[in-house]
Amino acid sequence: MQHIVHPIPPFYDGTSRILILGSFPSVKSRESGFFYGHPQNRFWKLLAETFGEPVPKTVEEKADMLRRHHIAAWDSIHSCDIEGSSDSSITNVVPNDFTELFAAADIRAVFTNGKKSHEIYTKYCLPQTGRPAICLPSTSPANAAWNMERLLGAWKQILEYLD
Repeated sequence: MQHIVHPIPPFYDGTSRILILGSFPSVKSRESGFFYGHPQNRFWKLLAETFGEPVPKTVEEKADMLRRHHIAAWDSIHSCDIEGSSDSSITNVVPNDFTELFAAADIRAVFTNGKKSHEIYTKYCLPQTGRPAICLPSTSPANAAWNMERLLGAWKQILEYLD
């Protein structure tokens, strides 16, 4: 078990309208320096299908997709003890501080990518932000109960906040 401080800055700008939060970056994400870096994670494929676009490959293409669609991305956890990429191993949580992000962007809705992120956000961040989050099913390959079709059906609700 290792105590790790979140190495990836929040991704947002003044045009961001929704915030999508994971729990804590995976080993692959920490290595790539950007969100959802594991090739088996379905996040980027899901967003590409949602917007009818090709799946972004590079960090630059991923950032461009988020920016064009007014999506902010970050995680609920600032630092924690974690073994590898396992959400179930997370302990000693220090939550992220969303003050700066919410001051800079007109965030209309907060979404959590999976139950662990939602649990952390609700317990530690909601009292600070006062903004409830909508829990979406995890895009992790560990969430095998949700195939792409089911995920797409659930995740399409983000479009309601992006007009």
